Amino acid sequence: MSIEHFYGIQVKIINYQFVEWNMEYNVKYMRRCIQLAKCGAVGAPPNPMVGAVIVYDGKIIGEGYHRRCGGPHAEVNAIRSVRDEALLKNSTIYVSLEPCSHYGKTPPCADLIIEKQIPRVVVGCMDPFAKVNGQGISKLRDAGVEVVVGVLEKDCLELNRRFITYHQQHRPWVTLKWAQSEDGFIDAEREQVGGPVMFSSTFTQTLVHRMRAMHQAIMVGTRTVLMDNPTLTTRLWEGPNPLRITIDRNGVLPESVHLKDGRVPTVIYDNGDLKEIMDDLYQRGIQSLMVEGGAQLLQHFIDAGLWDEARIEIAPFKLENGIRAPKMKTESLVAEVVCDSRKILKYRREM
Repeated sequence: MSIEHFYGIQVKIINYQFVEWNMEYNVKYMRRCIQLAKCGAVGAPPNPMVGAVIVYDGKIIGEGYHRRCGGPHAEVNAIRSVRDEALLKNSTIYVSLEPCSHYGKTPPCADLIIEKQIPRVVVGCMDPFAKVNGQGISKLRDAGVEVVVGVLEKDCLELNRRFITYHQQHRPWVTLKWAQSEDGFIDAEREQVGGPVMFSSTFTQTLVHRMRAMHQAIMVGTRTVLMDNPTLTTRLWEGPNPLRITIDRNGVLPESVHLKDGRVPTVIYDNGDLKEIMDDLYQRGIQSLMVEGGAQLLQHFIDAGLWDEARIEIAPFKLENGIRAPKMKTESLVAEVVCDSRKILKYRREM
């Protein structure tokens, strides 16, 4: 067993010597669990994304994922999908996250696995939530169920990085997003152009709205509200509108701005202390925050080290002058794609 750091968290990486359980099959079916879990990216939060697969005699006989918060968990949906429940007594259930052991909006999944007499469980990673955190695994083992933990552990932790960050670091997972010109400007001088510069195409703008739907909250600065009057909704993508957030230290935002239209829940802070804002969002149960600008607010998050990933869209033209884009300090490029002639860079903060 070794200790590694993952998102600033000490994680036990457990190495197992498989005798009766074939590691190749464990990995194969766990990958399917992860694939299924991602289908709940919009509906599952603030719960974690979880996928489950039930295998009998080398064949998948049931599978499911956690579709929406408050609904059945992945294990329940997988078990319900099995046509012949008699096979469960000789099956293995694979699940990307430790089965829950507590009563919340639904009964414990560990109890259901025991009730259905499923003899073997393969778990991707432990659940850091205080009410679970190893208790589901212990309950299964105490009932005589064989349990293996740690198959594709890093991949399963990555899947729920937002959930884990929230519970371990007591703050939301923070995604920074901005668009800029080829020569590094995030906006032009408005008195020169009369309005905002459109860096995004129709397609890449739709991708941004998809990102909004996958975050619980979205934040912009005072100047952005005054200059652009954004709605900060998911009007171009099917999904929930995030909680809208801005800062107004001096009470300068007029009642006419969209953020005060009452259509979507909105929080306006009169204090710009980011640590206090993160603490408040944690208390509100916000696990993911998308910061869209402007340059000053984005730079504040960068300087404070309060960010986890960044998405930068680079338009195929230059401005030559204007407002400079933020400057990152410690980052690692993890992806680079081209959409509609726009280069999209994705970064992760180096811990």
